[in-house]
Amino acid sequence: MKSDMKPRLALIPLLAAVLFTITNARADEPSVLRQVMQALGSDMQVVTGGIAREDWQLVAKTAPLIAKHPQPPLSEKVRIIRYMGAEMSLFKALDGETHQAALELGKAADEQDGAKVIAAFGKLQQTCLACHQRFRSGFVQHFYGTDK
Repeated sequence: MKSDMKPRLALIPLLAAVLFTITNARADEPSVLRQVMQALGSDMQVVTGGIAREDWQLVAKTAPLIAKHPQPPLSEKVRIIRYMGAEMSLFKALDGETHQAALELGKAADEQDGAKVIAAFGKLQQTCLACHQRFRSGFVQHFYGTDK
């Protein structure tokens, strides 16, 4: 039994360091989630330009970047989950809807069907807007102390 305890006890300093890092992260540090959102904004602008020029190849290439955007690291996810509480399930559901809408956008662009592309892009914009209207202001205020 004692030999089983040694490996577990060795993890205590590591876990303490991780918890210290997570709980003491500075609120004003740029978050990975903010960087992800900025990249998504850029990708949405690329898609908008691609639609305007009927550049379906560009739209098809960019849509998966939106659908499969990077995730924040575990330490940041813990901070977000702690803040979101019960609202986390809605946040994840809206992210899932955004993922699905972006995949539909890419498929429509692959088919070079302008009407489908515009409909899918509208759906994608609606999922983004729903999440932003529900969460952005409170999230930014909590983590950055500002509404911007």
